[in-house]
Formats: sequence, structure tokens, C-alpha cells
Amino acid sequence: MDSASAAKIWTGLATAISEIHNQDASLLSFEELYRNAYNLVLHKHGGVLYDGVEACVSEHLSRVAGGVSACPDALLLAGASKAWLDHQLKMVMVRDSICMYMDRTYVVQHRRKPVYELGLKLFRERVWDRGGGSEGESSVKSRLTGILLSNVSSERSGQLIDRSLMKNVLTMLLEIGADGSNVYENDFEAPFLAGTTSFYTAESRDYLARNTVPDYVRKAERRLNEEASRVENYLSPSTAPRLMRAAETALIADHAQALVGAANGGAVSMLDDDKASDLRNLYDLLARVPATVEVLREAVGDHIKKVGGELVADQERVKEPVVFVKGVLAMRAKYDRFVSISFRSEKRAAARVKAAFESFLNTDSRAALYLAIYVDELMRSGLKGAGEAEADEMLNRALAIFRYLQDKDVFEAFYKQHLAKRLLGGKSISDEAEKNMVAMLKAECGYQFTSKLEGMFTDMHLSRNTMDLYKRSVRDEEGRTPANAPDAAPRVELEVDVLTTGYWPAQTAPPCNLPPPVQEAVARFESFYVGKYTGRKLSWQTATGTAEVKATFGNAAAGEVRKHDLVVTTYQMAILVLFNDAPTRTLTEIKSATNIEDGELRRNLISLCTPKHRILKKSSKGKSIEDDDKFTYNPDFSSKLKRVKVPLVSMKETQRPADAAGAAGGGVPKAVEENRRHLLEAAIVRIMKSRKSLQHNDLVAEVSKQLSSRFAPDPQTIKKRIESLIEREYLERGETDRKQYHYLA
Repeated sequence: MDSASAAKIWTGLATAISEIHNQDASLLSFEELYRNAYNLVLHKHGGVLYDGVEACVSEHLSRVAGGVSACPDALLLAGASKAWLDHQLKMVMVRDSICMYMDRTYVVQHRRKPVYELGLKLFRERVWDRGGGSEGESSVKSRLTGILLSNVSSERSGQLIDRSLMKNVLTMLLEIGADGSNVYENDFEAPFLAGTTSFYTAESRDYLARNTVPDYVRKAERRLNEEASRVENYLSPSTAPRLMRAAETALIADHAQALVGAANGGAVSMLDDDKASDLRNLYDLLARVPATVEVLREAVGDHIKKVGGELVADQERVKEPVVFVKGVLAMRAKYDRFVSISFRSEKRAAARVKAAFESFLNTDSRAALYLAIYVDELMRSGLKGAGEAEADEMLNRALAIFRYLQDKDVFEAFYKQHLAKRLLGGKSISDEAEKNMVAMLKAECGYQFTSKLEGMFTDMHLSRNTMDLYKRSVRDEEGRTPANAPDAAPRVELEVDVLTTGYWPAQTAPPCNLPPPVQEAVARFESFYVGKYTGRKLSWQTATGTAEVKATFGNAAAGEVRKHDLVVTTYQMAILVLFNDAPTRTLTEIKSATNIEDGELRRNLISLCTPKHRILKKSSKGKSIEDDDKFTYNPDFSSKLKRVKVPLVSMKETQRPADAAGAAGGGVPKAVEENRRHLLEAAIVRIMKSRKSLQHNDLVAEVSKQLSSRFAPDPQTIKKRIESLIEREYLERGETDRKQYHYLA
């Protein structure tokens, strides 16, 4: 085929393309058109066909641009949409009916654009970039961009727009820029995102200034949902992340601090007013920008520290340990609910709440003491009437507070003292609850933590067995029980608890002088016990005992006699028996006869002189005892009860344990400090024995890790214990590296 023939064939094809553009293609034979184009390409005249198609389309689009440009602004969007849809349809017809073979061969071989992509390029150049009216008129691009942005603004103001037209035109921008020119991103998306930021920056600032935080949260959520809907309806999906980022920055990130700290319904107000649902809405909003959630978590943590600090300060004034722990439990229940509902059980929020509780509870050792007193109150009366499940739940709540404590060994020391009093005095409301609590502590802190507590229960069990054996031996010795010999001389009935020294709190008070009948019973029991268990030694702890004393009041000569059974402490028994020989005794005489320590003596005497239980009368007035006071047996004492329990005037709860003074003031009790020194040294030696050689920092870290279940060791204290072990030649420093330690076998 020569050039003249090729030109003739192309003239026919050009006419057909014009008829397609003019929508007058009904009489065309597409089979013939395809064959003619095929022959051109086959005979090496593909360039004539390609260049001719480009010229025809370009000429047609120039006319289209004029028509679109002539549309008034109100009809421009519809005109551009119609022109674009028409262009798409005609380019598909040209491609499929004329240029398909050329696309498969010539275009590939010569690396030219396929016909449809060529049409997109020409539409961009002729209609979008250059389309315009006479000189001075704005181009189609600038006018259309302005209308698109104006429609978005109108929709944000609540007006209705034609979303289908918006979608058609924006799809047009995406397709004509698909070759890398990024028409959609550069000509529409960039100003659209800038306008979005500007709009929401102004609106959010104004709205937050005039409305509460919950109102703002609802407004912001609605706006963000609107933007997401805008993407679904007419924006490109690629715009979504950038659009949401711009909106979220203006609506959320820029106002996170203000939303959390606002006085009119901010996060703190929501916490104070128990508005969990409002806080959840705020959390959900902030969660769209994850970094801002930390502001909310921090605010909750600071609020807990503030409320907890106020609770601690109140206790410094009123000193009500049980009230304090109940307040902490109420706080924990409240903020656990906030974590569950408002933070949707988020682990990081739970960790922040836990850290906040630990912060104010570990300011000093009082929290450990108060918790021990609270559990003591539960075991004495707090669990009364509670079912098994309810009792376990109450203990679990107490254990949750225990987990916050760093000074767990301080709690152990006080808990052991209270447990000892409950076991020895029979004050526990439930043995099962006592054992459950110890089992919970064991599961939490390990065997070493509860070994002494478990030993106390073992001692009580063995003591009951020992007393059964002792009573049988007494009956065998006498050949009869006391019930069979009512006329025999009265004997002292002795109940003894035999305790292992290492398990129970140390008793420093010396034994008092017991009345002779009691001393005889003590000697009898000692003879039995030493004979049964060789190699053991008994040390009597009279400071912890109780007694039941038969007492006679009234005037026997007048026939007015009242008999009562007085339930008193061992000290009070020793004091009262002295008045069998003389109705009046001085303080000095009582102290000399009983050998009771001065403070305890005065405490027990005051208990016998109270208005309600005035078994003794003292010579001075007032609640205190003077050194020259005299005490007289009161025959006029009376009570409606046959069995009268004389309560011991109690010290303040914060002073009940023997070494509670340190913890009551916030310090660590001396006994606990001493035990810590032993634990630290044992841990250091144990680690060094297994490692042989360690750097200082590594040793400190390992010791802290091993003892963290009991207390938080101070690095300086660890260093002192290391120095002490070096002096005693358990360890030595490295010759070249002084921070290196070596174990000495």
C-alpha cells in the first residue's frame, strides 16, 4: 500500500470518527472501519492512523472546551459532567471499532499511549487545562475547582447538593490525571484539604468556646462521620486518610488538652460526676488520634493521685484505718468501672490507673498497716452473715489493694500480729475465711511469704490435740472428772496454746507473777509437756492470756451477796486476786506483787476502774493514774449479767501492733527493717553463689527483681548490704574493676 492509498483510506476513517463525535454513526459499518484500520497498520501506515486519530480528537475537544466554557457557573458542573461522559463513550467507540488492532500492535511496538489514554491526555490538555472563554475569563479548571469547593462548603453548612455530578467530575479529574500528572491531587484535593483544615479549625474553636465538652464530642463525631460519608459518595478513596487526618487534627488533636481539662464538662468533671458514658464518648473521639488518648490517661491518673492524696491527708487527721481502706476500695471500684466502660477495658488505661493507686498508697507504710487493720476488722465482724461467695469477694477486693503495695512485708508483719490476736483470743468469725485469705496471699506472693502464717494455724491445731491429751492425763491421775466430785477443793482449769517461737510475733514483756493456784496448774502442765516432748522449753507469755474469775460482791452479813464470773486478762486476774487478802492496795504494792510492766499495769488498772465496770475504786479523780494512787475493792459493783466481760481499754488502732509507731508515722517498723537486712543479704549471697561474679548494676537489678514480691529495695540500701558482706568476706571486689564483685566460697 502506497502513501496515496493510505491517505485515501484515512480520509474515510476521519469522516467516520467525525460522525461518531457528532452522534451520527448509525449508518456506519464498523466491520469495514475495523478492516480499513487493520490494513493501514498491517501495511506499515500505523503512524498515519495514530496521528490522524490524535488530530481528530484534539480538534473535537477544542470545540467541546468552548462549549463547556460557555456554560454559566450554575450549569458548569453539569456541562463538564456531560462533556466528560460523552467523551468517554466516544473514545470507547473509536477504540473498539477502529483502533483495537492498532492498540495491540503499533502502540506496543512504538511505545505510544493507547487510544483511550490518549483521549484522556487530550481532554486534560484541551478542556481542563486550556478550556476558557475570551481573554480575561477564568479557565474551566479554576471555575470548576471553585464550584467543587463551594459545593463542599455548602454541604457542610447543611445544604443539599447534587452528589452524582460531584462524583462524575471528580472521577474525571482522577482519570485524566492517571498518567502521573495528579490532576485530582494537585488541582482539587490540595485546596480541598486546606479548606477543610481552615473550616474545622474555626468551627471547633468557636463551638468549644460556647458549648460543653459532651456537646462538642457529639458535634465532632457527627462532623467526622459526615466527612467519611463524603468519601463514600463522591470523593476518591485515596482522599480518605488525608481528609480524616486533617479533620481529626483540627477537631481532636488541636483541642485534646482543652477537652480533657475543660471546666465545663471536661474529663475531670466527668470523673467527679460519675459520667462514664460521656467519658466513653470522649475516649472514642480521642482514640481516632491515638496519641491524644495519652492526655486522657494522664488526666485520669493525676485525678486518682489527687483524690487519693486527699484521702491520705484526711487519715493523718482523723486516723480511721477502716474508713481509709473502704475509701480506697470505693475509689478502686469506681475507676475500674471507668476503665471497663469508658476506656473499653483498655490495658494501657488499666495500667495507668494501677500506677496512680500505687503512687499514693506507697507514699509511706501507713497503707500497709491500715489494710492489715481492715482485714482484721473483716475477720472479726465484717464477714458476719456473708455467704461463702460474698466473703471471698470481700477478701479479693482487699487483696486487690494489697497488690498495689510495695511494702508487702510491712503488711505481713502487721497481719501476723492481728492474726495472732484473733487465733489466741478466738475472735475470728470464720476459720475458713482465715485460711482462704492465707491461701490468696500464698498464691500472690509465694510460699515464703505465708510460711509463718500457715505455721500459726498448725500450732493452734497441735495445741488443741495437746490439751486433749493433757486433760485425759489429769482425769486419769485423779481417777475421776471434776463433775463427779463437786465437794472437792476447786482446781484451776488451764487452757494452754503452745506456740512455735519463729512463727508468732515476738513477745518482749516479762511474765507476771501468777497467783499460787494458777502457778501450781502451770507447773503441772509443764511437767506433762516436758515429759511428753523431750528437748523442748516453755516460755510463758502472760501478756496475751485471759482468765475467768469467780467474784463475790455485796454484804454477806446483810445477806446481800451477788456472784459474778468476771472475764478478764491474765494481768487483771493477777491484780484482782491480791484483793482477797486486803481490800485496799497501792500502785506500788500491786506493781511489786505482780511484776507487770508499768504501762500495761496502768492500762489494766484503768480498765477495772471504768464507770461501767468499776470493780476497783481509785483514790484520785480523772482518767489517768497517779503514782500515789490507792485502789480499793468495790463491794457495791453490780451487773444484770451473770458473766461480765471486762474490756481492756484499747490503744488507738494505729498503735495496736507492738512496733506500729514507725508505720503510724509513715516509716517502716524496726522489726521489718531488720528482717529486710537479712533478706537482702540472703538474696545477694544466693545470687553471687550461683553467678560467681557480677557487675554492681546487674547485682542490684537481680536483687530488686527477686525481692519485688515483698518490698521495693532501695539501691543505696542494697549497696550498704554489699559493703557489709565484703567486710565479712562473703564477697570481694575485682582487682581491676571495682564495680565487679566475686563470690568467696
